[in-house]
Amino acid sequence: MKEEKNIDILDELNKGCCMGSDAIKFILDKIESKKFKEICENLLEKYEDMEEKINKIYDSYSEDDPHETNAMNKVMTWSGIQMRTMTDGSDSKLAELLLQGLNMGIIEGRRLLNNKDEDPKVKEIMKEYVDVQEEYVEKIKEFL
Repeated sequence: MKEEKNIDILDELNKGCCMGSDAIKFILDKIESKKFKEICENLLEKYEDMEEKINKIYDSYSEDDPHETNAMNKVMTWSGIQMRTMTDGSDSKLAELLLQGLNMGIIEGRRLLNNKDEDPKVKEIMKEYVDVQEEYVEKIKEFL
């Protein structure tokens, strides 16, 4: 039971990283500010690093790969970004969209962190996930 719970948590974290990576990749070419673009590229690297860590931890629980976002979710994310930036593609609008996603990640991550039953390695990556999202909320706010 505990093992399944850890797998579920890692799956959720990995999906969150995948969604964040996808969103950043979808908006990078729309960003005008060099500083904002650098921040987003750094966040993308953090997501990719966390995905690697999640995969390593996951290997100790399962021979499968952690769940990622499926093609439909990628299309929905892409089309949502396209629709929301059709009339306003400013850095401010892009920052708003990213902040909405980061806040969803923080809420999900905090909810997962409140479960006290996971293994220390899983708890550590959960904390990193939340900390990264919270750190980048602060960095991206200035572009609103």
